[in-house]
Amino acid sequence: MTQPDYIVVGGGSSGCVMAHRLTQAGKKVLLLEDGPPDDSLFVHMPATFVKVLGSKRTVIYESDPQPGVNGRISYVPQGRTLGGGSSVNAMIYIRGQARDYDDWEAQGCTGWGWRDVLPIFRRAENHMRLGGDYHGNAGPLRVSDTRHRHPLSLAFVKAAQQRGLVYNDDFNGRDQTGVGFYHTTTFDGQRGSTATTYLAAVKDSPNLEIKTGCYVHKLLFDDDKRVTGVEYRNSKGAMERVNVSQEVILCAGALATPKILMLSGIGPQSELSKHGIEQIAVSAQVGENFQDHLEVSVYGRTKAPISLFGQDKGLKALKNGIQWTLFRTGLLSSNVVESGCFVDTAGEGRPDIQFHVVPTLMGDVDREPLKGHGITLSPCFLRPRSRGSVRLRSAVAEDRMLFDSGALSVQEDVDAMVRGVRLAREILRAPALAELIDHELLPSAEEEVSDEALEAHVRTYAKTVYHPAGTCRMGSDAQAVVSPQLEVNGVKGVRVADASVMPTLISGNTNAPVIMIAERCAEFVLGSAKNDRTHRTS
Repeated sequence: MTQPDYIVVGGGSSGCVMAHRLTQAGKKVLLLEDGPPDDSLFVHMPATFVKVLGSKRTVIYESDPQPGVNGRISYVPQGRTLGGGSSVNAMIYIRGQARDYDDWEAQGCTGWGWRDVLPIFRRAENHMRLGGDYHGNAGPLRVSDTRHRHPLSLAFVKAAQQRGLVYNDDFNGRDQTGVGFYHTTTFDGQRGSTATTYLAAVKDSPNLEIKTGCYVHKLLFDDDKRVTGVEYRNSKGAMERVNVSQEVILCAGALATPKILMLSGIGPQSELSKHGIEQIAVSAQVGENFQDHLEVSVYGRTKAPISLFGQDKGLKALKNGIQWTLFRTGLLSSNVVESGCFVDTAGEGRPDIQFHVVPTLMGDVDREPLKGHGITLSPCFLRPRSRGSVRLRSAVAEDRMLFDSGALSVQEDVDAMVRGVRLAREILRAPALAELIDHELLPSAEEEVSDEALEAHVRTYAKTVYHPAGTCRMGSDAQAVVSPQLEVNGVKGVRVADASVMPTLISGNTNAPVIMIAERCAEFVLGSAKNDRTHRTS
């Protein structure tokens, strides 16, 4: 390709959306992705995403030891392949609450209220069965019910109703409150990442060049602070520079995007000076305001060997593989996190806790799962008050960052998670689950447990839900990193379209909101290009 009109940095959830919309509009686009293509069977087979975590298709960010979690390191895996998080996540489709976006608008994100973003969610979506005021049926993003529902997932939904929660068929409808089954970014029994939906629709266009294995070091600017291109290490290990005629859109995620900005000379003055980086624009909040959803698990031992992955061994594994390959049905079509709930535990009139329910005993990237068969109920606090930051370790682009996750640094976050654990323990003992569960493994087999003991459990086991956000805050104030049109303040021709622009986390999983952010960014970019043409011809 000759000089592209636009360079999209990061081929993840938002980068694939940007590439799709700009290419469709006839623009020349270069998409740079650090990781490999999404050509692993474990990516496309829904239930096997756990095999991708920790592989070359993810990067695991490690924080400094965090006092709020007993000095533990926070491990935050992020997608590193085409489709990014949408290629390695549990495929849960959640938008958040209307008030989340109205709160953004109240914080200075003009044009980001619920009335503004709901039409964008609908335009992006192609839902298999729901339509009307809340759902779309013609967008690139495929959304469906899971084809597989495990008996433990079904039992959880019944048990939660027995404990007073209402059944909710649509967490993305009029009210998020209740218990039910998640809608998923899947279609025909396979993963529907933005790579297999948005990017696949334009990948053969002569206007689009996709380069994988390319690690962006920094942006390049002229004397007028207008971006001229990017510098990156290519898949063969050589450094390259490529010029751009219009804009660069950063879609690298809430941990990588602020790093690229700081390496490019955009960030806190003290940070740039410390590492000898030429200052392009002072932006004190680049890397600040880090937020993440944390969850802590309650584990129950089943009476019988019925949990999800216990059914995927030996001849059963072969049968499951054949069934998925031929029919796209069966256990391997499960998104694993099939069911969940949203509950108001604080009496605020809106849910503050979300459950992710897994019909097996789940571990994580830093811990082995508990042995044997069971169920994992994981309450997550939706609107954390704890804040962290990311900083440069050096001016060397590929050095690991200084990462302070701020995990559970605010007591109110801990108190909320204790409330969630108490509810999880109650649901585990409700009749529908009690029929299948022999005893609670953690936090305690005893029914009566003190708040102090539950807080100790929270601080010992709390972990990320993989939703880092906030490090390039959007707003209308002078301190905001990006404007409501997602333009990086202090320079020209650079925008950010990923979770780093969120001023506060939304109440739920972040993949669908990130796709919405990219859809809006494409609107802003194309509207700006149209205005430029009109200005030149008038």
